[in-house]
Formats: sequence, C-alpha cells, structure tokens
Amino acid sequence: MTIGVKKVSLERNPSDQMFLPAVVEGLVTTARHFFKNTFGEGQTNIATIRYGEPDVNTKDYYPDRFRGVHRLMYREDGSVRCVACMCCSTVCPAHCITIVGEDRLDGYEKAPKSFVIDELKCVVCGLCVEACPCDAIRMDTKEHMAPVEARAQAVLGKVELMARGGPSVAVQGGVAANYREVAPAEDPRF
Repeated sequence: MTIGVKKVSLERNPSDQMFLPAVVEGLVTTARHFFKNTFGEGQTNIATIRYGEPDVNTKDYYPDRFRGVHRLMYREDGSVRCVACMCCSTVCPAHCITIVGEDRLDGYEKAPKSFVIDELKCVVCGLCVEACPCDAIRMDTKEHMAPVEARAQAVLGKVELMARGGPSVAVQGGVAANYREVAPAEDPRF
C-alpha cells in the first residue's frame, strides 16, 4: 500500500493576506444576529436569563445545584461545628480559606479560633463542602455575593459565616444506627 502526497499551494492574493473577506464575513454574521435578536422574532426565543433591576413580580431562577455564599453550621449549644481539621482549606484550589485552630474548652476536639473566606478569590467549586467531614461548611444559601466597594467587605469571618448558617441536622461523631446490626445478611463484608 502506497501513501499519496497531496501538494497544497500557498499562493495567496492580496485580499486573502489582509484577511478582509474573513473580517467582512464576521461583521455580517454579527450584524445579522444583532438585528434578529433585537428586533426580530429571536427576541422571544432567547434562552438566556436577563439580569438587571429586580422585578417584584418575577422570581429569580436558580437551579437546584446552585452554589451560593458560604455559611458555617453550628451545634445545638451555638458552637461552630468546625473542628479545624483543615480539610476545606487544603482542598481549596483558590486558597481562599484560612483557618487558625485552638483547643476547645471541653478538651475533646479543636475549634477554629478564626475562620476566614475571601469570597473574591473563591471560584465557587464546592470542594470545601465535599471535603468537610463534619458538615460544618455549606454553600446552599441561594444568594450571590453582594457587590462591595472595598476588598475587606468581601472577606467573611467566622461571625459573618455563622450568621448565615443554622443548626445542622447531620449526626457528628458516628452516633447513628449500627450498620452491622441492620446490614443485610448477604453483605460479604460481615
């Protein structure tokens, strides 16, 4: 079997070298879409959400998996659920979470002395929520970060994050039904 070689000519005329036909074709396509979407029937068939001034009669649409601003959950006694394990700050690709741990008064576990999230650095990936072993951080507020005039206003501390949070219903410390007692008999692990 032989392989054929195709010769391609690289000769260009002056209009091709100036890319004038390609520029004109792009401008015509842009103008056609602009006038169709602005004045034609395309205005009602646009699949984007129009943002702007909020209308009191329409509700903003957010998908079920929308990630909002962070919040810290707390226990029944009002203390933060975070045990300063540093999993969220370790997994964060933007390095926007800073935690300083301290010993709790009960002596069993640690707690964050300071918990700071820079919302301007955050890429809203949700990895911090997935990495948290004790359901201390969530991103289910369905809120956008409010616009700020100074960078310091977008850096949320432990107090602001806990004000957005609430009591968690998750069981911490493994206190739940014993799986070995309720496991089916055909489970090969037991």
